[in-house]
Amino acid sequence: MSLPKIPKQRAILDRRRLTGAITEVVADKGASEGRPMIVELLKEALEDGRAELARRLEEKPGSGHDSAYGHAFLADQLIRIVHDHVVDDLYPAANRTRGEHLALIAVGGYGRGEMSPHSDIDIAFVTPDKPTAWCEQVIEAILYYLWDLNLTVGHSSRSLNEMVRMAKEDLTIRTALLEGRFLWGDQEIYDAASARFWAEVVPGTESRFVSEKLAERDARHKRMGDSRYVVEPNVKDGKGGLRDLQTLYWIGKYLHRVKNARELVEEGLFTREEYRSFRRAEGFLLAVRAHLHTISGRGEDRLTFDLQREVARRMNYAERPGKSAVERFMQFYFLQAKHVGHLTGVFLAHIAEETQERSRISDLIAAFKPTRTIAGYPVDGGRIAAPCDEWFQDDPVRLIEVFTIAEREGLEVHPATIRIARRDSGLIDKELRRDERANALFLELLSGRRDPETVLRWMNEAGVFGRFVPDFGKVNAQMQFDMYHHYTVDEHTIRAIGLLSEIERGKLAEDHPISTEMLPLINNRRALYVSVLLHDIAKGRGGDHSVLGAEVAMRVCPRLGMSREETELVAWLVRYHLLMSATAFKRDLSDPKTITDFVSEVQTLERLRLLTALTTVDIRAVGPGVWNSWKRQLISDLYHASVERLRLGHKAHGREERVAAKKARVVDILGDQAGLVESLEDRFDDAYWIAEPEDVIAINLPHYEAARQAEHSLSIHAQYYEALCATLVTVIGDDHPGLFFRIAGAIHLAGGNIIDARIHTNKVGKAVDNFLVLDPLGKPFREEQQLDRLRKSIEDALANRIDMVPRLAKRPLKQTRAENFHVAPVILFDNDASNRFTVIEVNATDRPALLNRLTRAMFETSLIINSAHITQYGERAVDTFYVTDLLGDKIVKQERLDKVRQALLDAIAAGEPESAPENTEAA
Repeated sequence: MSLPKIPKQRAILDRRRLTGAITEVVADKGASEGRPMIVELLKEALEDGRAELARRLEEKPGSGHDSAYGHAFLADQLIRIVHDHVVDDLYPAANRTRGEHLALIAVGGYGRGEMSPHSDIDIAFVTPDKPTAWCEQVIEAILYYLWDLNLTVGHSSRSLNEMVRMAKEDLTIRTALLEGRFLWGDQEIYDAASARFWAEVVPGTESRFVSEKLAERDARHKRMGDSRYVVEPNVKDGKGGLRDLQTLYWIGKYLHRVKNARELVEEGLFTREEYRSFRRAEGFLLAVRAHLHTISGRGEDRLTFDLQREVARRMNYAERPGKSAVERFMQFYFLQAKHVGHLTGVFLAHIAEETQERSRISDLIAAFKPTRTIAGYPVDGGRIAAPCDEWFQDDPVRLIEVFTIAEREGLEVHPATIRIARRDSGLIDKELRRDERANALFLELLSGRRDPETVLRWMNEAGVFGRFVPDFGKVNAQMQFDMYHHYTVDEHTIRAIGLLSEIERGKLAEDHPISTEMLPLINNRRALYVSVLLHDIAKGRGGDHSVLGAEVAMRVCPRLGMSREETELVAWLVRYHLLMSATAFKRDLSDPKTITDFVSEVQTLERLRLLTALTTVDIRAVGPGVWNSWKRQLISDLYHASVERLRLGHKAHGREERVAAKKARVVDILGDQAGLVESLEDRFDDAYWIAEPEDVIAINLPHYEAARQAEHSLSIHAQYYEALCATLVTVIGDDHPGLFFRIAGAIHLAGGNIIDARIHTNKVGKAVDNFLVLDPLGKPFREEQQLDRLRKSIEDALANRIDMVPRLAKRPLKQTRAENFHVAPVILFDNDASNRFTVIEVNATDRPALLNRLTRAMFETSLIINSAHITQYGERAVDTFYVTDLLGDKIVKQERLDKVRQALLDAIAAGEPESAPENTEAA
């Protein structure tokens, strides 16, 4: 195997000229004394070669193969020059013995010729027998030269016998030698090594090699996130990356001894179109990896947020309406990863059949065993298959039917059938999309009761899903350039459908008790599944995706065979799929007006149940760790409050009745200390009793009484609050202006993030402030040492023992790489959301001490904060405050509102870096 012809090779490295320059140095200074000058000549050649290849990549930014072969050629030439210099000038031997011969073999990715600018260089030094002193000297000298060039070299030094023995024992060595390419030295030794590898190592190990490589691949996928749609993919090792393509080639080469991927077509493992897809994906991924290495100046293979924008620019992606350049680039990236997934499936299906070992007896039994069929589809080994190559062409509705039957019967679709479906997916046209039978089959699959997620993913990778539902095809592989969404839109949607199915089957009862209990009670099951399918269908269209998605629903649902009532219900769910989470996370659920407004939009118990289920799966399908106990509790509180309002109306919310009921429950919780409810009745007004949960009040009252008895002017309490899996911090003391922003800064200095806050001043002027706190990873503080740190930090801040502003400025960002994003700040005022308070919502980039700066700005503009609700969506912070002026009135005058807005914008700007990246919008 040799490298393809490289155009204008001497522009990369002129071997004759460089060899001549080294010869002159040796003649003038000698090999030893001239070594520093030789190293400089080699370094200069390496830098010039890399610069030329970088220039070529800039001219043709998608030329991944040319770039890879060019870097392999550059390494080849340098190593050959170094070898010849060492052998001829440093350790010349006039009459070398048999043992004084050496072959240099390029192995691994270098042997395959797929080199990125900063790839490792893997070399096998092979000798006929045990290495002689001369061989060891030569190898050592070559390596020192390569190390002096700052190259990362992976090397081995073995005799032919050792090579064979170790290759038999070690999969990694076997794989590396599989890619072996003669680099330089003794050709006969290389030929012997190659012959012995294929004669002594490979025979009889084919099945084991395949199983070991697939196990290795699965372990790598699991390590990398086990999805090809994670938004910061690893180009080399991630699912759908270069390593997956290489695994296919390794297996094909090991079994069929092909010299290149093109020969896989001749072996029947790929069609010509699939091979073109292989080369296209490989070339694109190689180009992306080359740009990553060039930008970072090192062997960086992860396509992180900070690099995505620059790679997109270098590869000439432009912005389009509704999609930024980086989102268009990443969508194409994920489409290529999807192609890799398809190629993997069809390739491995062939390999599985080739390597399947059956005894004569089992073959005989199978010959007499009747083949099971379902609706004309043969089923064997739990896999449903198309009975002939023209099956889908004869009736294109079968392109939907095969997946529906697979889901209904709990079967796998044979990869060869998926291959045919992918080939014939172009048969899906307007006529088929209007076909009643096809739409009924799709709706049955979508709302299937076994495993619709897995089957829909097969359908998506076959290209059938996006063609049958073109609006879904538009969001195929579409990513959102933010730190909140972990998956592409299509992957997020399919995961959400899968979560809904799991909840319905009772598999997630512990995590989602409300949804598990209520799903059997809903009357519009199909509408729920279709709303999950369509909730993000309009993303990337340059408008409010909820409004645009509702319009899509009004068009798509009748086509699917849904009634007018179902269609309108789905459209409402899509239009308001963010309403419940926005209300739960950004509004004060203890304020009766919050529940009134929410229920007035929801209107019925059925719609409430459907919206709760949709909201739950939508949040959880965003990514790992996004759904937590705090969000579950807020959704639960909103759900139960809304159920009560819907069933009983305003009667359920009489102020006096609510307070009395709550006091009775607190009495039960306090037990021996129940007398505190009556003895402290003159301290706390109804607003406190309505705002706080019973269990928090049961914590506050004994704390307040203890502080009162001890005559403490300041008392700080911190404990793990199991109900919400958060830390509850209570501060009781003399109320004074600016208390909130000082406490917020102190908690941040202690490493905490406030997620909710309720601020109370009781009838005798004492502040009773409750904060819910998590650490930067979203976990509660629960160790005593952590709780002490919180208490001490607050105490020092309120006593002015620390200079808070400069210390806060030095705190790191809450999330790594958040500096790569900038959210345009938006300040919203709402005087209708509450009867008593002005609600201020602040959207901004999540920066260190943002809450401290915002609350300080409110203090300086004479606002009183009653409660704060803090939410993060990746790099976007959404902080909501319920405020009044100093007299307890709403802020209504426009002049005053403008002044507050400017103060908040100035507070946000104070925390921004001097040069922020371009604005991005997180949907």
